[in-house]
Amino acid sequence: MMSTYKRATLDEEDLIVDDGSSAADEVYQSSRMQVTVRHGRGARCWMERTMAEKVLLGLVCVLSLALFVCVLVLGRFHSSSHPELCLSEACVTVASAVLGALDRSVDPCHDFYNFACGGWVKNNPLPDGKSRWGPFSSLWERNMATMKHLLENSTKEGMSEAERKAQWYYQACMNEAKIESLGAQPLLELINQTGGWALTGPWDKDNFQVVLRTVSARYRTSPFFTVFVSTDSKSSNSNIIQVDQSGLGLPSRDYYLNKTANEKYLKAYLDFLVELGVLLGGSEETSRTLMQEIVDFETALANITVPQEERRDEELIYHKIQAKDLKTLAPAVDWIPFLTEVFAPVELNESEPVVVYAKEYLEKVSDLIKNTNKSLLNNYMMMKVVRKMVSILDQRFQDAEQHFFEVMYGTKKSCTPRWKLCVSDTDSALGFALGALFVKANFAEDSKAIAEDMVLEIKRAFEDSLQYVSWMDPETKKAAMEKAEAIYNMIGYPKFIMEPKELDKVFNDFEVVSDLYFQNVMQYYNFSGRVTADQLRKTPNRDQWSMTPPTVNAYYNPTKNEMVLPAGILQAPFYNRAWPKALNFGGIGVVMGHELTHAFDDQGREYDKDGNLRSWWKNSSVEAFKKQTQCMVEQYSNYSVNQEPLNGRHTLGENIADNGGLNAAYKAYENWVRKNGQEMVLPALGMTNHQLFFIGFAQVWCSVRTPESSHEGIITDTHSPSRFRVIGTVSNSHEFSKHFNCKADSPMNPRKKCELW
Repeated sequence: MMSTYKRATLDEEDLIVDDGSSAADEVYQSSRMQVTVRHGRGARCWMERTMAEKVLLGLVCVLSLALFVCVLVLGRFHSSSHPELCLSEACVTVASAVLGALDRSVDPCHDFYNFACGGWVKNNPLPDGKSRWGPFSSLWERNMATMKHLLENSTKEGMSEAERKAQWYYQACMNEAKIESLGAQPLLELINQTGGWALTGPWDKDNFQVVLRTVSARYRTSPFFTVFVSTDSKSSNSNIIQVDQSGLGLPSRDYYLNKTANEKYLKAYLDFLVELGVLLGGSEETSRTLMQEIVDFETALANITVPQEERRDEELIYHKIQAKDLKTLAPAVDWIPFLTEVFAPVELNESEPVVVYAKEYLEKVSDLIKNTNKSLLNNYMMMKVVRKMVSILDQRFQDAEQHFFEVMYGTKKSCTPRWKLCVSDTDSALGFALGALFVKANFAEDSKAIAEDMVLEIKRAFEDSLQYVSWMDPETKKAAMEKAEAIYNMIGYPKFIMEPKELDKVFNDFEVVSDLYFQNVMQYYNFSGRVTADQLRKTPNRDQWSMTPPTVNAYYNPTKNEMVLPAGILQAPFYNRAWPKALNFGGIGVVMGHELTHAFDDQGREYDKDGNLRSWWKNSSVEAFKKQTQCMVEQYSNYSVNQEPLNGRHTLGENIADNGGLNAAYKAYENWVRKNGQEMVLPALGMTNHQLFFIGFAQVWCSVRTPESSHEGIITDTHSPSRFRVIGTVSNSHEFSKHFNCKADSPMNPRKKCELW
């Protein structure tokens, strides 16, 4: 989520200059011709004319000269007050797209989202099989089509071994005949090797610790808690083992705890699990009994899971201990053997430092494990494995999952082409090898330089604004300025993917065959486990990205104090080098500003310029920050979708980033105009470029979504729904109201505005 970029040519620019001056020329030539014609018709020479005629002719000449001077002055005034039209192919095309997305029957000051996106929503019904659709999804589909072509058509000449592995992985995924012939056999063998379960016969084993280690280490599941290696938040130059609460079978704890409101989802989930049980050889009755017990157990887990909005202050939830202390915290698990197997072949001992992010949860889950029947614990662990493997099995399993998604997300049944699943999975497993192919085929190198320059412009604008933040004390402001200056920008792709030897070295330990998909996935789990273990105790690597190059997204990493913008998003509708700067600053510029502002949201602000979690703000500024952000918590909590209110506390970080990102990008655009002068405007829109900036921002978020998906988003997503990412942000912008002439107290121009960065 591929496009080629087309510059506006010199010919097209010259044509625009001619068009802009032709009106003045035409008036001037017309006046001159009238005088000449009269002179030609005259039967007498000048000496023969009477005094009255001479005076009259003199008057005509003076008036003609005056008219000519007026035309020149008016022409100059017109060209200075009305910028020229951009009539290049790129400008005409994008103007048409912008125009088609608008709904001009809506007052932009009343509802800017519907004004900017009303036409788009009418013209874009939700595609079958999709629970949501928008420019992000549309661009990802285009990127996937590009990747499909590269995986199927790239020749072996000049390809690295890693790139060939990506092709083999994709080919194995596409080998449906082989997958169908194997059926459930690969998963059944795996279950038997792990000790079996009570689905197909009596089960009575005392092997909890062994099974927990196996499913966590070999199959990368996290039944009761999750363990991983990541940067130590309080010592950002080293990686450390971290332990946290794990996810559930449904997207959020709310689905289990509010049974009445979520009855249809719980029923669909249970039916899905039962169907999986039957496909794996259990009777309908046994499967239903066993799966109901699993859902009840997950409900108990949901009860002790801490809501995400209560985990936003990382200073409060960070606990560094030694590995041996885990035994005291959660005695139900044999921690040292567990960690040793998960992070093999690294040798661990009891003094290994560990960061725990869910202290109370671990205590409670340990008690829950102790008080739960060993057969149920085993069934639950096996079901976590089964759920993870569903998408790599035959069509019966795919259909079962599809039925569940139809209820869960409100998607209409559709036959999603197999290649889309396989491209997506190849991107997950070998995304940097596939990313190398994608970048070479689809990413102009100067786009990287242009994006880097743009980031610097937005960073400067943010730093300029920081000087005028009234609620922050001077000492904290100085440190904040240093942090903003220190943000490291990663644009397009990590360097190593363009070096075949370096790329091959990364994937050297990943064995891939071209015809056994299930086996390849198992190899990937083993490979990723070894990669994770290898990072332990080492200095975090800037070349290790959390997103692959084709991804249509971006992120900010607080422990590295870096922002990452993959090649996948540096395309239309976010960016095109041939578009007016207003659109680029409103699109990718706001994305850049958004990620930069994450360094100063309610979580990012706790990290200093070196990526360390510590108290570097004065208390007075911390209190002032909380007071300022409370305004946003209340603002967004007053929005609702289908009568379901948003959680302004849960979405606070993203709302801060949305507001700060828009402000920084707008100021950067203003700075660009001051430096370079007004740019040409798009035809047919009747808009200034400042208005176009806000339109470009809003139209990135045009979207359609099922009610079920909206419900899931409100519960789980840290971002506000698209509509409120637009109206929530512009209603806090003085510049928006100025450029759209919004009266005070109109819906998009409330007197009370939430202002932070």
